[in-house]
Amino acid sequence: MSSRINIARPSSGSYTSDPHGLSNSRPSPAYRAAPTNPDDPIEKLRQYASKVEDYADLYSQPLRPYLPAIGRFLIVVTFLEDALRIITQWSDQIWYLQKYRHFPWGLSHIFLLVNIIVMLGGSTLTISRRNTEFAVAGLLGVVIIQGFGYGLIFDMNFFLRNLSVIGGLLMVFSDSMSTRKKAFAGLPMLSETDRKKYFQLIGRVLLIFLFLGVMIQGKWSISRFIVSLIGLGACGMVAVGFKAKWSAAFLVVILSIFNVFVNNWWSVHTAHPQRDFLKYDFFQTLSIVGGLLLLVNMGPGGLSVDEKKKVY
Repeated sequence: MSSRINIARPSSGSYTSDPHGLSNSRPSPAYRAAPTNPDDPIEKLRQYASKVEDYADLYSQPLRPYLPAIGRFLIVVTFLEDALRIITQWSDQIWYLQKYRHFPWGLSHIFLLVNIIVMLGGSTLTISRRNTEFAVAGLLGVVIIQGFGYGLIFDMNFFLRNLSVIGGLLMVFSDSMSTRKKAFAGLPMLSETDRKKYFQLIGRVLLIFLFLGVMIQGKWSISRFIVSLIGLGACGMVAVGFKAKWSAAFLVVILSIFNVFVNNWWSVHTAHPQRDFLKYDFFQTLSIVGGLLLLVNMGPGGLSVDEKKKVY
């Protein structure tokens, strides 16, 4: 359009943008940046945090290309372990469902068989990044039906942990979404990018519930109170998307250390009943760590403080 408009203007030698001298050539004091005080503690903390981020970026570059694959594998590892446990403990699972959950003969077999097929198939598709939406939907269905089937839906620890697993699955789904648009007759167009922002928001909020579940377990001590307080602050930063990558990385470290020292199922005798519970908690925690790794790789998304800071 602008190429079709010809505006006559005097030659550059005789033309001045302000012939009457009415403009003020000096910038207004209101637009000058406020000088920073190098002795300000907040400014020192900001500079220190900036240096830490630069070093973290530098030394994490070799690992970054592998984070999506590692995150996806860790998210589904609890489903792979669960499927293997059902296969190796088939008779015990059948006995429990029929004895304590009052499943009729045949229905208990179908229930376990469907769980095995969906968990193995959904995990394989998730790792290979094929038909991710169907894989995530199937694994979400497994989480729900197992909660009702085993009677754990009202157990607070189980509930919080599985909310975090669902958050990890939503992070997988948002990671697989492209930027193409889908239009339907009579409906406004909604791009995949817009939907991805909402899935990332819900996913990162749900991820932090595992840490809340860990906080309400066990005995309290001074060291645990300090770690829990710092971790709670990191959870809040992940939820609102403020320095989300580094907060998620901090939670990855904390949960990994906690997982090794608390859920150490390998140190318990194979005949001890607590071994299976510790193994279940161990692999579920690995799944949440995988979701946090995807968050570190992708970032918090458009609905976050970090993204708004880029705009303003």
